[in-house]
Amino acid sequence: MPEYRRILLDGAAVQVTVEGDELVAADGRRVKTEDAHHLPPVVPSKVIAVHLNHRSRVEEFQIGLPDTPTYFHKPTSALNSHEGAIVRPEGCKWLNYEGEVAIVIGKTARNISPAEAGEYIAGYTVANDYGLHDFRDTDAGSMLRVKGSDTLCPLGPGLVTDWDFHGKRLRTYVNGEVVQDGSTDEMKWDMHYLVADIARTITLYPGDVLLSGTPANSRPVQPGDVVEVEVEGLGRLTNHIVTGPTPVRTDVGAQPTESEEVLSTALGGDWEFRGIRPPKR
Repeated sequence: MPEYRRILLDGAAVQVTVEGDELVAADGRRVKTEDAHHLPPVVPSKVIAVHLNHRSRVEEFQIGLPDTPTYFHKPTSALNSHEGAIVRPEGCKWLNYEGEVAIVIGKTARNISPAEAGEYIAGYTVANDYGLHDFRDTDAGSMLRVKGSDTLCPLGPGLVTDWDFHGKRLRTYVNGEVVQDGSTDEMKWDMHYLVADIARTITLYPGDVLLSGTPANSRPVQPGDVVEVEVEGLGRLTNHIVTGPTPVRTDVGAQPTESEEVLSTALGGDWEFRGIRPPKR
């Protein structure tokens, strides 16, 4: 399966292909993969993510899926890359990983059927849909700061074409230990359905990204942690967690909170009153 990456080469963004342990540009320039400065493999006009899709995730929260998927938007300013630093702002503590498969659009899609959707997909890459749950009480509807804060959408390392999404294993590691272990077969809505659903009313352009959902066991990480997401056939996306250089301002806007809702979400539903009553904000 061909794999394309974007790297910073001699000060410019360059698309390269993978050849063994080297990355090769169209003009013949080569760089060792371990020495490359990776960029996000695509430049989307928008990033759209499904709220819930994996069976294990809804079982973890002891809830049911709706009849049709719901979505949220991640601004492109949240984009990050393989080996990029993930920032947990100072004053926040509930930053969760969510290993996922990202769908990349290959040609303009509007009003297409699920059966046609595969023709509009360029390929797939690995994503980590980080969530800053300290802002969940105020942004639960839009998820804007929860999922859209700077650095919280790493993609990569590369775009893989001709990848069959059926029956593929997805695992997340923190400091080398497996913390999520799922499969694309546990998704209620597959990749083609998600693309067709969004394209009914929102035009998808080449490079646009759809995040397809995470399995169970999303949990908080700390500065210093190394987080890796590995998808069978797509590779391994690696990032490290750092503390933001400045605290969240306290003289404007909603502040980070630690309500029952925040704790329940960050801990996968595993909180004091699990199964007794819903969490409160």
